[in-house]
Amino acid sequence: MADTTQTAYRVLARKYRPETFADLVGQEAMVRTLRNAFAADRIAQAFVMTGIRGTGKTTTARIIAKGMNCIGPDGTGGPTTDPCGVCEHCVAIMEGRHVDVIEMDAASRTGVGDIREIIDSVAYRAASARYKIYIIDEVHMLSTNAFNALLKTLEEPPAHVKFIFATTEIRKVPVTVLSRCQRFDLRRIEPEVMHGLLRRIADAEGAQIADDALALIIRAAEGSARDATSLLDQAISHGAGETTADQVRAMLGLADRGRVMDLLDLILRGDAGGALAELGAQYADGADPMAVLRDLAEITHWVSVVKITPDAAEDPTIGPDERARGQAMAQALPMRVLARMWQMLLKALDEVASAPNAMMAAEMAVIRLTHVADLPSPEDLVRRLRDAPPPGPGTARTAAAQPPTGGTRAVADASARRIAHPTASGQSTALALDAEGALARYPTFSHVIDLIRANRDAKLLVDVETGLRLVAYQSGRIEFEPGPGAPADLAQRLGQRLQAWTGNRWGVSVVSSGGAPSIDESRNAERDALRAQAEDHPLVQAVLAAFPKARIAEIRSAQAIAAEAGAQALPEVEDEWDPFEED
Repeated sequence: MADTTQTAYRVLARKYRPETFADLVGQEAMVRTLRNAFAADRIAQAFVMTGIRGTGKTTTARIIAKGMNCIGPDGTGGPTTDPCGVCEHCVAIMEGRHVDVIEMDAASRTGVGDIREIIDSVAYRAASARYKIYIIDEVHMLSTNAFNALLKTLEEPPAHVKFIFATTEIRKVPVTVLSRCQRFDLRRIEPEVMHGLLRRIADAEGAQIADDALALIIRAAEGSARDATSLLDQAISHGAGETTADQVRAMLGLADRGRVMDLLDLILRGDAGGALAELGAQYADGADPMAVLRDLAEITHWVSVVKITPDAAEDPTIGPDERARGQAMAQALPMRVLARMWQMLLKALDEVASAPNAMMAAEMAVIRLTHVADLPSPEDLVRRLRDAPPPGPGTARTAAAQPPTGGTRAVADASARRIAHPTASGQSTALALDAEGALARYPTFSHVIDLIRANRDAKLLVDVETGLRLVAYQSGRIEFEPGPGAPADLAQRLGQRLQAWTGNRWGVSVVSSGGAPSIDESRNAERDALRAQAEDHPLVQAVLAAFPKARIAEIRSAQAIAAEAGAQALPEVEDEWDPFEED
């Protein structure tokens, strides 16, 4: 009878899980420290492993447990960083069935009751191994009370007990726990090391996979060995023989990097129609709009880094064609263009993530990017204005006749007037308004007050109304006497603001006397006169005599009352229907 028993398939992430420190890739600093500690018999009582997903935290914990309890093939060995892998303890630990190596998932056992079980069991010696080892995965998930309950045992454990913690959120672990542990930060695995690991696994599995396909997997794994081997496992099944980059790209839902760079070229040329067509073609081929924009942002970042550090182009995950195009972009594009595109792409990614239709949001983002691509830089704009011919004689008068339209236009006029053009006689001709024409728009001091109010400078408006006693005024010159409590820098601030808003220099001077009442003083004088008039009225005097503590709270004139009533009254309706009117 034929044997129908089949060995269950093991995914590559488990099949090629490191079993010794020699198999652990990308963590040389940690391995060196542990080797020296084992060699000097300076094994800590507790370890904490931290790092991103898939870098070997739990695997390292198991290797340490094996090394502590390994007895060698002959049964006489001691703690070592090179466990034999064949003794009963090594085999049982790697299979997860050793009675003295207890693994606990803190994500599902977070309470103080679970920790109490550990505290109660540490008093008993190991059943068969040298050390009783507690491996607590995702230790940051323990509750505060659970951490507090563990502190005393963690600080002074029995000689036969060791603790190994693993976490991806080291900031959530209390410092009182970290201070009792030896900490190891597991790094992301570098692309070169990851490429060698995946190539060895692929060769061992007899799988044919292209280098550019491996580069896509490495980029998607983001330094995680488990993610990379899982994606490799999926890619081998997807390729069913020889796996190409196009197959991996389709499997991951990625856009072709070459086509993304084509899209970037179209955007930088300002070709909105061509960019939208390319984006639509990639979308039709199965590319996710979010992935396309993410690739655009990644390429923009990479080109910016290459522009600053040319050695960054030598990335093994980057193909030769992409590297050549990126280096050419880095040489041709100014940094301000790359920085502006990066900021706009970050905003676009947020919009696409929250939009009801991701493709529509991506198209709008591409349209915005193409329209700002050909905007001149500030230096180019100044150069164009400087090289432009001077305006005709009627330009300034025409512009001077226009009323002021707010602070933004005034600032723009001021910037334009600061740029002058050399003429044949060596003199400078202003591009915009002449000073007299511009200042003619402010014939009285009331116009200055309106200008301050229009630009919404509340502090300056209050200071001018309360502390400025006007002595003399003409367009472009203000002379005043400071009132009580007026700021010492009022003249300077007023002159600077007016110059910024009008584009012309204002002379603001201070004198010691001769000023008229300020705006606020005039208002107070009028109010005081009305109050005095009211207090002299016989009826008011009679009321104040009858009620000594009464005070005049508000004075309202008949005109003000009539105006308020008119504003609140309902509008009159012609031919209003009267139910009592006879036909």
